[in-house]
Amino acid sequence: MSLPIIPSFNARAALMASAAIGSLWLAGCAGIGLTPPRVGDSATALVSRAGEPTARHTLEGGLTRLEYATGPMGRETWMVDVDAGGRIAAARQVLELGYLSELQGRLPGMTRAQLLQQLGSPGERRAGGRMGGELWSWRYETNECQWFQVGLQDDGRVSSGSFGIDPLCSTAGDRD
Repeated sequence: MSLPIIPSFNARAALMASAAIGSLWLAGCAGIGLTPPRVGDSATALVSRAGEPTARHTLEGGLTRLEYATGPMGRETWMVDVDAGGRIAAARQVLELGYLSELQGRLPGMTRAQLLQQLGSPGERRAGGRMGGELWSWRYETNECQWFQVGLQDDGRVSSGSFGIDPLCSTAGDRD
């Protein structure tokens, strides 16, 4: 008869810590809550429920855009436009295929600030290599394990936007 293996205190503590970290990670990916912001609602109520936005962008016409990004691993960024009276004028989850595809053609020549107003903080930023500039990447919900990438030139203008394979995805073809 063999005795059951009971994890030591350290192993048990490690398991509990892993579970706690996992819970926090999932909570951080939850976005701004269970229900999307609604036009006409109070921006104060949104901030009370969802917390402070990850960024604020000043738009034309007296609007302020509240950015709720879940990066770097999150696949959701909500852009909530608030009018001068403090009411939500528009709200959109921008990290979705339809919006990214539509935006792709309008990207070249856009400034860094305009890009941030459209997509929010990227999940990853890295140097553009020998071509200079930077490459910004956003993860979005997809079954193809892709992300959206935007190239910025040294002058801060967007050169292009494209879909690519997320390097965090493992591919069976890499095993030779």
